[in-house]
Amino acid sequence: MAEQTHVLFVEDDDVIREATQLALERDGFAVTAMPDGLSGLEAFRADRPDIALLDVMVPGLDGVSLCRRIRDDSTVPVIMLSARADSIDVVLGLEAGADDYVTKPFDGAVLVARIRAVLRRFGHAGGGDRTDAPDGAADGGVLSFGELEIDTEGMEVRRAGRPVALTPTEMRLLLEFSAAPGTVLSRDRLLERVWDYGWGGDTRVVDVHVQRLRTKIGQDRIETVRGFGYKLKP
Repeated sequence: MAEQTHVLFVEDDDVIREATQLALERDGFAVTAMPDGLSGLEAFRADRPDIALLDVMVPGLDGVSLCRRIRDDSTVPVIMLSARADSIDVVLGLEAGADDYVTKPFDGAVLVARIRAVLRRFGHAGGGDRTDAPDGAADGGVLSFGELEIDTEGMEVRRAGRPVALTPTEMRLLLEFSAAPGTVLSRDRLLERVWDYGWGGDTRVVDVHVQRLRTKIGQDRIETVRGFGYKLKP
């Protein structure tokens, strides 16, 4: 029997927490559910789950702060849960290092689909530490773009000889750009290729991750082509 994927779920609403936990367990996930951010952080450190679902508005330590604490020492995938699609909390969560978000109220089947999509792009059958290159990425070797070097086999990035720490989502995004340097990639294409969205999604996910990536590899390395998307400068 395959090992169950372990989900940490932090949600302060008792009804949502219990109903979602039951739904995830019916789909084969092992779930640790916590009512606040501090207990969620303790559970994360004790159990090292495969993925974390964090409600933005939880007491003690809010979801955004909890995401930052998780990102201090882990690249485990994180999905934020927000009650409003247009909330600034969505952007704050992504800037804190979340890989995706789901708007509440959500359908259980939709949530499960998004969880599985995140795990697939993390190369997870049971963990968030491995990142596979996109289909279009180079099969091996080191790619160089100015002072930026990308080892597509070792999944390591260096800037001016110094290692750059990327989350798996950031790494997949960079690999997608590096597979087609100088080519404009639309937000919809990046959503499909990096986030595994087979349908139109919120392009803020792309924009925030591009901004995070720029801060790590150089602000001028990825160019915005207004009205079309982004491209990596060769």
